[in-house]
Amino acid sequence: MTSISIAQAAKKTGITSRTLRHYDAIGLLTPSETAHDGRRFYGEEELLRLQHILVLKELGVDLTTTKRVLDAEPGHAVGLLKDHLAALTKERDRYARLATTVSRTIDHLERGTAMTTDEMFEGFQHARYEPEARERWGDAAIDSGNANWEKLGDDGKKRHMQIDREIVEALGAAARIHLAPTSAEVQQTVARHYEWLTQIWTPNAEAYVSLTQMYVDDERFRQHYDEVTPGAAALLRDAAVVYALENLT
Repeated sequence: MTSISIAQAAKKTGITSRTLRHYDAIGLLTPSETAHDGRRFYGEEELLRLQHILVLKELGVDLTTTKRVLDAEPGHAVGLLKDHLAALTKERDRYARLATTVSRTIDHLERGTAMTTDEMFEGFQHARYEPEARERWGDAAIDSGNANWEKLGDDGKKRHMQIDREIVEALGAAARIHLAPTSAEVQQTVARHYEWLTQIWTPNAEAYVSLTQMYVDDERFRQHYDEVTPGAAALLRDAAVVYALENLT
């Protein structure tokens, strides 16, 4: 395979040249050659690595973790591809179940067909971030959290998800009008967020602050909390520091 330029790589993959230059800057994807005019070129080895990067990106893996995974497995391209294929197949099957769930819900709402609570929540992946959580907080905390989640039952799980929705909306409203993290309204929302967490897991002050920092650092969580108003995740993080100092130490 002949090498291709950065412009060709961007065109073939759908990502920008700026992103490819960023990957180079952070040591994630180094070109096989850089011409005297600054143009970057990529050979087969680099393009295979880029494919791995893009697959992991589709699976929601952050760039720091992606680099650690790829650098830890030099020369094991086939093994990595098999792992990626297994993960993608799992995601395909989950989306198929979610599509079925949505279809059943449409029939339920439009035609009045029966729908059980099991069918209502089929396909939702509550353990999506479990491997990262185990690494950060340990197996005992996650095993206990999983057990507590199952103890909630269908109605409890539904209410738990509804409370999450209400917290996101409250934080979004507070961020929209620029309430301070120390304000009574924001602190009340944070207290509710902490209480919501304790249904599954009871973090100490350090763990709670670390968790809310992750909500800001990890794009997946930040998008969730920033859904109503950008900056809500940061507001939760800042308010959590105040709440933890006053209530959890």
